[in-house]
Amino acid sequence: MRDRCETCTKTLDRTSTAYICTHECTFCPECTEAMHHVCPNCSGELVKRPRSGAAVTSCPLGSQALRSPAGHAGYRIPD
Repeated sequence: MRDRCETCTKTLDRTSTAYICTHECTFCPECTEAMHHVCPNCSGELVKRPRSGAAVTSCPLGSQALRSPAGHAGYRIPD
């Protein structure tokens, strides 16, 4: 993940809110709003970048079997 906005060069650490396109062009929230959520490089949609680190590793569902509401056999989320 990139650590700077490609427009204003604001520093974006791994827990910062940032927006990316499918090519992982990275922008801060302010620049994303100014560009109306459209990547200036590829014209793709800018969406919120997934967070990494503790926000992901602390997911309580990572090692649990899940069951559907109807009670069908569960499945495991891949590691």
